[in-house]
Amino acid sequence: MTRVMGIVNVTPDSFSDGGLWLQSDAAIARAESLIEQGADVIDVGGESTRPGSHPVDEATELERTIPVISAVAAKGVEVSIDTTKAAVARAAIDAGATIVNDVSASLENVAASTGAGWIAMHALGDSATMQDDPRYDDVVEDIADFLADAVRRGHAAGVERIWVDPGIGFGKTKQHNLELLANIDRFAQIAPVLVGASRKSVVGQVHAQSDGLLGENPITGSDDRLEGSVGIAVWSAYLGVDMIRVHDVRATVHALSLLKA
Repeated sequence: MTRVMGIVNVTPDSFSDGGLWLQSDAAIARAESLIEQGADVIDVGGESTRPGSHPVDEATELERTIPVISAVAAKGVEVSIDTTKAAVARAAIDAGATIVNDVSASLENVAASTGAGWIAMHALGDSATMQDDPRYDDVVEDIADFLADAVRRGHAAGVERIWVDPGIGFGKTKQHNLELLANIDRFAQIAPVLVGASRKSVVGQVHAQSDGLLGENPITGSDDRLEGSVGIAVWSAYLGVDMIRVHDVRATVHALSLLKA
């Protein structure tokens, strides 16, 4: 059964829910709600990686994430830390996290030395510039090669649990994202796959097409992406993806339970 990872962004500027869970109490309550809704893993992040975002310092990221991770891990649910900083990853693991969700695909040594699992994600460039003009010779095979290399590095370092994430929305056009989703089973040939497409712009763009709009609805924005996000989750699970990273846990869990039935 495909597992569901619930998102808790302890940030002021994440693209969908920035600022909603910035205070520790609010973030912990959000995590508790997602657990009740059926989340198998809670992913805690203290730095936005949306296109155009800028990094925060290590101290800020630690202040945002560690109290939340400690509280959530104490509830017995698996916790992942969404970070690109080795020191933050180590502190999060000390606080109870067991997975490093690594947008930079560079923290395999941290995962190996701590016994944590490692999610290696593909991104083209950094957050500030990755959407400027992304190009590939063959988006599926280029990213498959990148992730296969990451898996080799992870195994060489001694990581026991590795997932690959093709990085929907991270340096990709709408067409790139759709090609990756259409061929998501290609990545399952490399390692267990995590898909994180929840509420991303490609969903809004496809919704707008179905509504006969030239662009996304400027009023609803990322809040108008539930149906497509759930559709991607079901499609991904059907093609053998191990884990889906989502904002809307209850709807995703219900949809996946029907697929299982």
